[in-house]
Amino acid sequence: MPTVFTRIIDGDLPGRFVWKDETCVAFLSIGPLAAGHTLVVPREEIDLWTDASPELVQHLMTVAHTIGAAQRTAFGAARAGLMLAGYEVPHLHVHVWPSNSLSDFDLDTVDNHPDPADLDAAAEKLRAQLRAEGHEATVPQA
Repeated sequence: MPTVFTRIIDGDLPGRFVWKDETCVAFLSIGPLAAGHTLVVPREEIDLWTDASPELVQHLMTVAHTIGAAQRTAFGAARAGLMLAGYEVPHLHVHVWPSNSLSDFDLDTVDNHPDPADLDAAAEKLRAQLRAEGHEATVPQA
C-alpha cells in the first residue's frame, strides 16, 4: 500500500508543491511549525533515512539547503530549521522551516489546523523566492 506521501506525489491527494525533480519533491507541511514549513521527500518509498543511499541523502540535503536559504529570505527568518524524524509517515522526509529561535523546534507548537489560504500564500511566496534564486526549472506552478 503506498504511503500518504506517495499518494501526494502521484496526485491522488492534494499537495502544495514548491519543488519537483526526478529524484524528489518538496511540498508544504499540513502541520507546520512556521509559515513555509516544507517537507523534502524522495519519490522512492524508503522508510528509514539510514536505508537510503548516500547519493539520495546528499540530494535531499542539497534540496533542503536550497529551500532553507529561500525560506530565510522569503520569510525574513534568522535561520532555517532542519529535522529528520520519520515517526509520522513511514516514508523518508526532511522537515525544513523558517526559524527565529530554538523554541521554533518545539513539536508541541505544530499548527494542526492551519488556514488553507495561509498555506497557499506561503507556498506561493516560497515558490516566488525559489524562482528568483534561479530554480525555475524545478519550481512548479501552483
